[in-house]
Amino acid sequence: MSYQPPYTITPRILQQVADIVELLTRWGLAGGKAMSPQLRRNHRIRTIQASLAIENNSLSVEQVTAVLAGKRVLGLPHEIQEVRNAFAAYEQLPHWQAHSKVDLLAAHGLLMAGLVDDAGSFRAGGVGIYKQQHVVHMAPPASRVDALMADLLAWLASAAVHPLIASCVFDYECEFIHPFTDGNGRLGRLWQTSGSLCWRIYPLNRSLGRDKRPITKPWQMPRRLSNLCCKLCIMP
Repeated sequence: MSYQPPYTITPRILQQVADIVELLTRWGLAGGKAMSPQLRRNHRIRTIQASLAIENNSLSVEQVTAVLAGKRVLGLPHEIQEVRNAFAAYEQLPHWQAHSKVDLLAAHGLLMAGLVDDAGSFRAGGVGIYKQQHVVHMAPPASRVDALMADLLAWLASAAVHPLIASCVFDYECEFIHPFTDGNGRLGRLWQTSGSLCWRIYPLNRSLGRDKRPITKPWQMPRRLSNLCCKLCIMP
């Protein structure tokens, strides 16, 4: 039997997807597709800033804009590197296939270049998530990561669900597998955008960046009873 992630599509999720379709349709009819290069760049900058802010990067939108313009910014070196890496990765999105392992590893390599020694490679050791010195999630052993990600990517390639739902499920499962030593969250959000590009879905990172409430993590709820990670994380 082919791999099937454990999730449930509820009536509320279907309604949320329908609402997003309606909003995007109105936006398209109003000329939203004709976005200027400058507006696209500004949108990309805000997406990157929101995604990195989730990882405790303290740079503001203005500082991120300055970094990408080549200006000097007062900030931690690794935070500035994170911004440059993220912009390079998001610029490559149109050239990547969401179901490709090679592209996934290349994306991680760009995102984490100069930040970790094994950028662009699956982890070789165990990893756990700790909160106040207590283990809240122990990821699958490293020996299973390659096979688990292969199954997940194969499912993503042929998933018979809306791209918005499929991209959220991928983000959830990727977080649970934790295939990399670091950068799993930002890689999941990047790939969530990659998986939904064919449908021009509004990146969920910006919604998350504006909402400072705690984000539900996969390991904080029973896997087989959960509906969807982040409850679709849809925009207001």
